[in-house]
Order: sequence, then C-alpha cells, then structure tokens
Amino acid sequence: MENNNHGNAAKFAFFYLLSLVALLFMSLSTGMILFQVINKFIASTPGVYSGDYSSEALRFAISSLVVAIPIFYVISAQIHKNLYQGNLSSESGIRKWLTYFILFVSSVVMIVWLIITINSFLDGELTLKFGLKFLSVLAIAGTIFGFYFYDIKRDNVQGIKDPVIKSFFGGTLALVVIIFASGLFIMESPWQVRAKNLDREVLRDLNSLQSRVERYYRENNVLPANLETILQEYSYLDQEDISDPESGKKYEYQITGDRTYQLCADFRTSGEDDDYYLGREWSHDKGYKCFELEVEEEDNDSTPTPRVIQ
Repeated sequence: MENNNHGNAAKFAFFYLLSLVALLFMSLSTGMILFQVINKFIASTPGVYSGDYSSEALRFAISSLVVAIPIFYVISAQIHKNLYQGNLSSESGIRKWLTYFILFVSSVVMIVWLIITINSFLDGELTLKFGLKFLSVLAIAGTIFGFYFYDIKRDNVQGIKDPVIKSFFGGTLALVVIIFASGLFIMESPWQVRAKNLDREVLRDLNSLQSRVERYYRENNVLPANLETILQEYSYLDQEDISDPESGKKYEYQITGDRTYQLCADFRTSGEDDDYYLGREWSHDKGYKCFELEVEEEDNDSTPTPRVIQ
C-alpha cells in the first residue's frame, strides 16, 4: 500500500493543491457576496466609501463561484474516495502536510480579511454593517478550520463513511448555493450592465465635448457653431466622438446664449443613483436628456471653466 501511495503522490498533491485554490476562491467569493448583500440593504455612513455596494465586486464573486464550486466539491470527493478505498493512507505525508498547508494559507487569508474588516469599522463604517461582516468572516473561517481540523485528526478512514464529512459537504454546498442565489437576486443582468456601460460612454463623450467647446471658446471668444466645427478644429476627434456608440445617432448641440449651450443625448438607463466619477451634475433619467451648460467669463488670471446649469 505504501508503494501505491508513493506512486500516486503527485496525483494526490495535485488534488490537495487544486482543492486549496478552489477553496480560497469559494470562501472569498462567498464572503464578498455576503458583504455586497449587506452593503446593498444597509445604507452607508455619508462620506465613508469602503462600505458602498459594488456591482463589479458582486459580478466577480459570482463568476468565481461558478468555477470554484464544482472544482472544490469534485476534487474533495475524489480525495475522500481515495481515503475510503485505501489508495491514500491516513498517515500519508501528502495528506498531513498539505492539509496543514491548507489551514495555514486559509489562516493567513482570513487574518488579512479580518484586518480589512476591522479597518473599515475604524474608518467610520456603521456598527451594524461591521458586526454582520465580522460575523460572516468568522463563520467562514470557523467552518473551514473546523472541518479540516476534524478531518486531519481522523485516524481510521479506510472503509469508513464518516457522517460528519457527509454532513459538511451537504450543508456547506446548500449554504453556498443559497448565498450564490442571493447574489444573483440583487445583481443586474448582463443586458442592464451593458446598457449602463453604453450610457457611461455617452457621458464620457459629452464631457469630452464640453471640454472641447470650452477650449474653442477660450481660443476664439465665441461658441462653436455646431459639432462639425469642433471636428474641423481638432483633427484628433472623429464622428464616433460626437455620436452614440451603439446607434450612431449624433449628439445634439444647441447654442442658447453668448456663453450657454445644450448637449443632448438618449440614455438607456436612469443614472440618478449612479456614482460615476463625472459627478451628480450629469445625472439623468432613462430617455432623452439635455444638459444646460455654461462657460463662465474669463478672469484676468484664470481661464473660463464650463459648468452645468441645473
């Protein structure tokens, strides 16, 4: 039997290391989903951004779970099947060293995660949010450490179907699937995300055009007659910069005064709650929206700066 263990050492080492990678992705992603669910339904402290809901983090966590869940449970099942059949001895160095290695790496990751969670609380995060996140990390860490400590202490594994091991696999799989489903419930669909990304591209175009209009005014002391004037003045711009990225429809530009003008476009989604970097002055509802813009008069020691008139 020992020779058999030696012959399969590489295979079992691969099983344990792959299960470690899958475990880390699964545990971290489960925690990230729990964190985002908490962030979604409990308001953040004004001015504290560490506890804000992040759709990007949620999408990454869900994507990770789709890959990590089947890998972890299939590989773990293979490990315990070989222990049951006697292909892998309970006293094998591979089993003992790599199980403790899994515990070590998991410990480091969980310690770092706890530090980050505590730091968020010290940075002003609400006590309730901190408490729920702290308990989430402790629950994940306790489940991992409890299982592996129990598993490594088992001396008799060949031909024995341990009900604790079976309960662990069934219980944790059910919990992870429930958490995964909760993430799907609050996550935007890929079509909604695509629509928002297109709207943000529109906002970037409008913001860029605002800067070009402001520059044109600074150089010519008059607003450009139309968007084609901007294209002729600045050769690095083209038709794509003045058109919707999907439909190709040109943005609308209207002069409303000596220094005031409008930039208009169609939006696929409502951006009222969007915390995009351009700022709240660019918020919009779904549909057609015109932004009233103004170039302020130039001071002696400063250049004119455009602003949005609400």
